[in-house]
Amino acid sequence: MEIRMEKETCASIGTYGRDTVALPEEMGRNGENKHCPEAETIKQAGEIQSKWDWIETDIWTKRMLTALEEGVKGNVWFSLIDKVYSKRNLEVAARQILANRGSAGVDHVTVEAFARNLEGNIEGIQQGLKEGSYRPQTIRRVHIPKVGSKELRPLGIPTVRDRVVQAALRQVIEPIFEHEFAESSYGFRPCRGCKDALRQVERLLKTGYEYVVDADIKRYFDTISHKRLMEKVEERIADGRVNLLIAEFLKQRVLEELREWQPEEGTPQGGAISPLLANIYLNELDHEMERIGYRMIRYADDFVVMCRSKEEAEEALWKVKEWMETAGLELHATKTRIVDMGEIGSGFDFLGYHFERTKRSGQIRKWPSAKTLKKMKDAIREKTKRCNGSSLGYIIARINRQLKGWYEYFKHSYRLTFEFLDKWIRMRLRSILRKRRGGHGRGRGNDHFRWPNRYFTERGLFSLDAAHSGTVSPL
Repeated sequence: MEIRMEKETCASIGTYGRDTVALPEEMGRNGENKHCPEAETIKQAGEIQSKWDWIETDIWTKRMLTALEEGVKGNVWFSLIDKVYSKRNLEVAARQILANRGSAGVDHVTVEAFARNLEGNIEGIQQGLKEGSYRPQTIRRVHIPKVGSKELRPLGIPTVRDRVVQAALRQVIEPIFEHEFAESSYGFRPCRGCKDALRQVERLLKTGYEYVVDADIKRYFDTISHKRLMEKVEERIADGRVNLLIAEFLKQRVLEELREWQPEEGTPQGGAISPLLANIYLNELDHEMERIGYRMIRYADDFVVMCRSKEEAEEALWKVKEWMETAGLELHATKTRIVDMGEIGSGFDFLGYHFERTKRSGQIRKWPSAKTLKKMKDAIREKTKRCNGSSLGYIIARINRQLKGWYEYFKHSYRLTFEFLDKWIRMRLRSILRKRRGGHGRGRGNDHFRWPNRYFTERGLFSLDAAHSGTVSPL
């Protein structure tokens, strides 16, 4: 397929190079270019673009992707701000933010209100970015409960306008860093996710990596050094206006409990750019552990190091602590440990799952962690209160929506997990029916005969155990 490349200045794509046209005498009998490496690059452009099919092609052109794959001069990209404020980029970013919905920021502008004047809002953002007058607004900070903990997790809520700009910025700079992220990193990356990380953990456990460094970074998102992070960004991006925009997002003032303050470190959770910046900061650790030969699997700030011996695990933990100290980070003393998976009853939690060598079989099995089960059961309890005035059909429909989504993630758990949860859910429903008959307490005794399991099956209750055994569809 012939690819026509429009003439662009080197500055406009953030790299250096020249257009090259193969002359007739340089072509082989089949039209192949024997002497011109640039023509071979053009020939492979389709393959390169398929590798990056998740990017926005109107922003990252074939020529830019080719430059990304082959490397640019000094590994530094210039003049990217025009890509950030292009109308097409802002429109795509706005659609993403509007689809994600979310709360309003300090300006009280909701996504619905922003959408009503979408064209005007995008034009205003574009003009501000072009002129250099755009300034991020204050972040509204709230605190949400941590699963299985009395601690609260701080969550920053930027204005809708700022979320759109962050998404537009991420779309431009993400491929530059994604190109050099390590294989061991799975969190908040295109075409990767929790299940990929979990599969890698299982594969390593099965091949003898039974000593696990279970690590936890203390307040990671709140303690990232702005100076060190910006140094890492500037190693790859030399556009001063882009770097200034990133720095301004890091320095956004925070409104918390009627008090406004400016952070000196950290990147607030809740922004569209925050996960990418967090990955950039830990990318050095990923490659350092890989260089030494350790098998680390990381999802954002949650990671494990898989080792073959206790000595190797101790050394790996020491290396991680050493790196953390240089990066201005700290491992959580009580949550970081070495786990020997060769011991019966020994286990660790990772990405919602609990891995453990069981006494009954002596094999390593996995099931939802205690925190995960508590969160799930709390949500079911909220939908199945005994004083619930809704019809049983409505209650079951609400439960089913949650159960099906939960099952999709945890369907690879040990089978007894599902039987136990099915019994518990039916008990909650029997308790509702028992109260409606004037009874008290949980569903028990004759309630099992009055409302047998098939009673709930006939009314459409989704069975986790039946889905796991394949007798019903999980959809």
